[in-house]
Amino acid sequence: MTESASGAGGFDWRNAGDQVRVLLSDVAVDVRIGLHPWERHPERPTRLIVNVEMFAAWPLPKTGPEVGFIDYDRVRDHIASWRGRDHVELLETLVEELIGVCFNLPPVEACRVRITKPDIFPEAAAAGVEIFRRRPG
Repeated sequence: MTESASGAGGFDWRNAGDQVRVLLSDVAVDVRIGLHPWERHPERPTRLIVNVEMFAAWPLPKTGPEVGFIDYDRVRDHIASWRGRDHVELLETLVEELIGVCFNLPPVEACRVRITKPDIFPEAAAAGVEIFRRRPG
């Protein structure tokens, strides 16, 4: 994923306090997903590539169960749990799930989740969905 000074959904790093970005990049998982009839064959799940970025104030809090770090293992474990799940029609469903997982980690103030289908169109590197969201106030 590329980022400009205000790339995170309009978040301008130049005018913010110290921040940390914790990320998982290019996590591959096979999922039964899609609206089209040709995507509904349970024996042929679709390969997804998942990217997650979590943003928090730096330094991270020195109190609580995860002192001084954001546990990206929880996010990775959730992505892995998608293998074998029932068919999902929309990538947006999975993106929203991951946003919820990110916000279950107390220090996370904002996150960006991107899920793509790299094998869906022969003329495109990928098709997908990306959402940036700040923690609800």
